[in-house]
Amino acid sequence: MAEKSSMSRSAARLATILAVALAVGGCAKADKSGSSSPPTTATATTAGMKMGQNSSASSGAGMQMGGSAGAGMSVDGIKPVPTQTLASATWEGMKITARAMTAVPFVIYNGTREKTVKPGPHASFHLMVYLDDAHTGVPIPYATVWATISRNGHIYYDNRQWPMIAEYMGPHYGNDVSVPGAGTYQLSLLISPPVSARHLEYQHVWTKPHRVSFQFNWNPPS
Repeated sequence: MAEKSSMSRSAARLATILAVALAVGGCAKADKSGSSSPPTTATATTAGMKMGQNSSASSGAGMQMGGSAGAGMSVDGIKPVPTQTLASATWEGMKITARAMTAVPFVIYNGTREKTVKPGPHASFHLMVYLDDAHTGVPIPYATVWATISRNGHIYYDNRQWPMIAEYMGPHYGNDVSVPGAGTYQLSLLISPPVSARHLEYQHVWTKPHRVSFQFNWNPPS
């Protein structure tokens, strides 16, 4: 009888231990599925909404900037210049286009430092040079562009064109330019080969520096 009673007590204790273990395991499982996941999902959703709101705000700011330029507001007293094409040419399947627009401030960022460049008091326009694949229209990056503007043998502008990105003008090589007034000018562009790895379709093109010269008429806004 004593042995049976002892076995009964042992069985009862074992059943109690198993019940507690199952209960703890169930609570832990419930805690992982019911407590941790929803907050993570909620946090991600909230963060996404905030990012979306910030993106919308940034886009709105960009639209306002673009709208201001389009509306003809002056920049540091400089009269607005409607965006216009000065000249274009094609070299080994690269379309080279020179355009002018209102002189604008821009930021040079080298990865660690930032420098703002403002147009001078006599800036005439912002020169934009576009390099595109003539067949696909895709912009060509990683090149170097040097621009020279002259008239009657006198050089008025001789400077590099900064690789630029812009919301409404797209990728281009740009800088602000000053010329003395209306007239016919010579624009010379020195295009250096894009420094990058290339897919095979671009293996044998744009491997040497190329100079292209244009003649354009400049009529400053009245």
